[in-house]
Amino acid sequence: MAVPGKKGSKQFSSSTTSMASDEDLQVYCQPCDEEGTRLPAHGYCTDCKEHLCKTCFTVHQKLKSTRHHTVLDAISMPKVLHQPSTSIHKSPSDDLTTPCCKHPQEIMKFYCNGHKNLLCSVCVTLEHQAAICKVDYIPDTSGNIINSKEYQVILQALNTTFDQYQQMVKDVKEMTAKSNRSLKDALEDIKKFREEINQRLDELERQVVHVAKVTEQENNSNITAVETSCEEVTKSLKISSEKIKQLNTSKQANTLFMELKLAEKLMEDVEKTAPQLSTYDVKEHHFKENETLLTKLKTEKSLGILTHKPLHKECQPVQIKSRQSSHEGEICVKTSKDESSCYITGMTLLTPDLLIINDFNNNAVKMVDTSSQSVYDQLQLDDGPWDITTITSTELAVTIPYKKTIQFISVSSNKLKKRHTLKVDKKCFGISCYQGKLVVSFLKPTKLQILDMDGTILTTFDGKDIFMFPYFVTCNSSSIYVSDWWMKTVTRMNWQGDVIGTRCCTYSCMSELKGMSLSDDDTLFVCDDARCVIEEISGDCSTGKVVLENLKAPYTVCWCSETKKLYYSCNSSNERIANFLNIINCDKSYTNVL
Repeated sequence: MAVPGKKGSKQFSSSTTSMASDEDLQVYCQPCDEEGTRLPAHGYCTDCKEHLCKTCFTVHQKLKSTRHHTVLDAISMPKVLHQPSTSIHKSPSDDLTTPCCKHPQEIMKFYCNGHKNLLCSVCVTLEHQAAICKVDYIPDTSGNIINSKEYQVILQALNTTFDQYQQMVKDVKEMTAKSNRSLKDALEDIKKFREEINQRLDELERQVVHVAKVTEQENNSNITAVETSCEEVTKSLKISSEKIKQLNTSKQANTLFMELKLAEKLMEDVEKTAPQLSTYDVKEHHFKENETLLTKLKTEKSLGILTHKPLHKECQPVQIKSRQSSHEGEICVKTSKDESSCYITGMTLLTPDLLIINDFNNNAVKMVDTSSQSVYDQLQLDDGPWDITTITSTELAVTIPYKKTIQFISVSSNKLKKRHTLKVDKKCFGISCYQGKLVVSFLKPTKLQILDMDGTILTTFDGKDIFMFPYFVTCNSSSIYVSDWWMKTVTRMNWQGDVIGTRCCTYSCMSELKGMSLSDDDTLFVCDDARCVIEEISGDCSTGKVVLENLKAPYTVCWCSETKKLYYSCNSSNERIANFLNIINCDKSYTNVL
């Protein structure tokens, strides 16, 4: 198919058009002709001694390297096409042969310093303005590039990067080998554990078999004794009976009389011993399984847990002010099921080793094993969960604000499972449980409600004049605490809805209070993601002190009283920050800094 402006390659035998064909006598753009496109000339550059099309003419006047050239318009330009004489020396641009990725028919001969891109002439004309971009013609700027400082710096950077990636490959191989060795060891441990179980079962079997054999021996011994006694009695009775019959036949009256009296005596003796023989208790024996053991084996889903610990270099610890606290590490909570970076908005502890977290962005509730520092299980929900609370050691409740529901979740065999849901009338955010009662915060309108486990509303507190955005709540036997990021307050209420204390952070216009956690001495840890600190507030909300600072927008927090560890998440667009939970070791011996 013919394309306008295209032509086949032609060989010129002379430097002028005098020996060319009629087609060659036409005045056309010489730069475009070299790239295989023939376009009519629109002007002429006397410095370059080339005819230019309209596009090349415009570009020629814009480029730094050619804008001072003398150009003639279509009226003033030569009407004869001049061809350069044949030379063994290549043009400076002859080795530029890389086609443009946007315009494959064009060769990249320019470089934009502003955008740091290689360009063709079309790119320069259409996308790079002379007033903004600094575009260089490569042959004009490449003359001093040989053995230049730029050459040395870039080459050194390439070598450094090459070495880094070689080291990375080496590290990966070493970590993979270590991982494989650990898997082999784990398989050996599984086999050893199974052998221990078998040995224990064998021992239990030997015990019950021993009891059965002892019982069998006792039975045999008792039966033998009874049989012997019965045989002796029957033998005596038979002898007496035969003797009496014989004496009667021989009519020996005196002897018969005596024998009959002896037989009566024998019968009396037998009657006395008969009850002793009949008291022997003969039993039927059966084996009854250990139902607890059997049920345990049936309900257990696995022989054990194969835990995972990342083999990567530890990151630099977070700098914190208190010397009594130290950054112990971090836990990656992003999994292969996640489609977005994590947004951890709620946390609660089931045990010191099991941390349950809400990942709002990925619509997930995750079980984190704090000992192995890995996500052990993940439960997908229909929408993003916000806050979470522990009801019992095996039951949780989470708020799903944009579905206006509270989802109950059970924990069995270290697995998370959906249970029933409670439908509420507004968007529910904060949630906390105490002695079978749920405290839930709502927006639009703002309010607090106390519900039982069936969803029955026990009390409603109007928050119109108290709260604006009560995103988080927590409670204990005497108080309900509400964190409001807009009002910059932590409000303490009693269970009757009376405000009995307020901690106001309006001394800092940057404050934005978010997640909270009650410590074992009923003080509060509160995240302030705008000031990048975690503050500890007294139980009566009268005083407070910054205990951790220079954090990366801490969003929610969880305190473990047994291990004295503080877990917190960060709200950040940086995935490296958002996808990790931080672990802080605390001894609660802080210095008051307020």
